[in-house]
Amino acid sequence: MTFTLGVHESVEVVFSPESFPDVLDVPEESAVETRIVAHDDATALDDLDAIVTFAYDEAFLDADLEWIHSIQTGVDRFPFSDLEAAGVALTSSTGIHGDAVGDTVAGYMLSFARGLHVYRDAQVDGRWDRTPPAPPFSLAGERLCLVGLGVLGRGIAARAAGLGMDVVGVRRTPTPVANVDEVYGRDRLAEAIGGARFVALALPLTPESEGLIGPAELDAMREDAYLINVARGPVVDEEALIEAVSNGTIAGAALDVFETEPLPETSPLWDLQNVILTPHVAAAHREYAARVAAIVGESLRRRERGEELANRVV
Repeated sequence: MTFTLGVHESVEVVFSPESFPDVLDVPEESAVETRIVAHDDATALDDLDAIVTFAYDEAFLDADLEWIHSIQTGVDRFPFSDLEAAGVALTSSTGIHGDAVGDTVAGYMLSFARGLHVYRDAQVDGRWDRTPPAPPFSLAGERLCLVGLGVLGRGIAARAAGLGMDVVGVRRTPTPVANVDEVYGRDRLAEAIGGARFVALALPLTPESEGLIGPAELDAMREDAYLINVARGPVVDEEALIEAVSNGTIAGAALDVFETEPLPETSPLWDLQNVILTPHVAAAHREYAARVAAIVGESLRRRERGEELANRVV
């Protein structure tokens, strides 16, 4: 019997839906058919057994799907209890983003250390201005506090250690992690971030982590510290962050994720010189489709053997 796998058009924010079948390595003994599913074509879902998607659509629950695969690590947009009640498996793409996100965070930190973001602004304005926006420094010897030490956090830690930084981390269970000098429990968050020049958030959005960084945490940071968020927007109280950067409580921030995406044109964040904004692209990679396809292909092979799907969440 043919297993029909849909590729939802929402994946186009990361890679071309049409490219996915070309990189999907299906089991030789299986009959797997792939189809591109348009955003507004709910009827197409009726003929699918599974779907690879970026977005969540309530129509997924009405279809007789066996399995949904998210092309992201974070799956907070999916209704776990509803999927479980409907008997629909949910899998994620955790494990494929560590290097890309690690490179992005290293880029943010280097930009702040060397003032590159300000010089880039001057270039756009056609200004030859050698005055540094702040005293430049080297990352070697500076402290990075990573809040979240999963795949993303470990990718960041490896690059920070390679740059000679002192790396500490925060996680629910404070067990040792490679390239991290000291690991704090979540109950010691203020202590951990208090001594760091950079605080990078790389944890999933959960009821516990929503609003984790608010006024008290920002006040606990050094005045010359920078906040980096490659987790999820709601992990940070955005209004409190804007105030903290505006009044000099912290030196600046680099944000790839926001409470509302796309970031509204009216957001004060656009006008803050010491804030670097990127449009949720920290994990972007030219091999993104192939990496997702490798996980989906592994799940197809496991399914043939009657085993658990790879990266199953629900």
